[in-house]
Amino acid sequence: MNANPAKRNLDWRLMLRIGRMVLHLLAGMATCAFIFPFIGTEQRNGHIRRWSRQLLAICNVSVQMTPGSAVPLERGMIVCNHVSWLDIFVINALYPCRFVAKSEIRDWPLAGWLAAQAGTVFIARGNKRELRNIFKGLVHALQDGQRVAFFPEGTTAAQGTLLPFHANLFEAAVDAKVLVQPFALSYVDPAGQAHPSVDFIGDMTFAQSVINILDGKPVRARLAVLAAMPGEGAHRRELAAASHAAIGAALGIVPEAQSLQEQSA
Repeated sequence: MNANPAKRNLDWRLMLRIGRMVLHLLAGMATCAFIFPFIGTEQRNGHIRRWSRQLLAICNVSVQMTPGSAVPLERGMIVCNHVSWLDIFVINALYPCRFVAKSEIRDWPLAGWLAAQAGTVFIARGNKRELRNIFKGLVHALQDGQRVAFFPEGTTAAQGTLLPFHANLFEAAVDAKVLVQPFALSYVDPAGQAHPSVDFIGDMTFAQSVINILDGKPVRARLAVLAAMPGEGAHRRELAAASHAAIGAALGIVPEAQSLQEQSA
């Protein structure tokens, strides 16, 4: 019995997209290895922005700013809900940041190395000594005028869900006396419903998530930039609770009472 021609065409399209993505990752690695060491922060951010936009195009992801969004910070701390590995690239396609991420991301094929070369800071859970050193580095980065971003849920969550925020890293904004700006991010399909292929949760591997996205319907990422709040004179728990409430409201989620976490990721 002959295979379904439509299925064969779909398989070939998927393989083509996978091939384009691998080539794009390799091009990014070459840029990090041979160009980044010789250019400044602004030029590096320009490369990161263009590369991220091209990656999203390969993945058939478009980005839409939510009407009424606030003006994004040029410097300071960005916090965002966490849905997928796409989150980093959606934000970087618009506003390149120095990200703080869990150490597992470093092990992702190709993408983990790229994230490290782009300045991502990786945190291992339970390593208090490493956390103290990283914390000092974040404070210096913020004081130097960099834009630092992290996902205070500490892990990805299914759309329609907002996990409690870990409060510890908010202390870096307090010590550096910078603003904290929440971002709210969601992904929808062509019908405007939560996209079924984007959630990156449970035992799903990075490779499985990539294939789900490449083989799925077009994705529209919706990003809302919310009002910034001062870190100076605040308490990390207050900042975490206010950010949690703002992001929940922007996503239309009524989460359970925020149970603040005093962990690193």
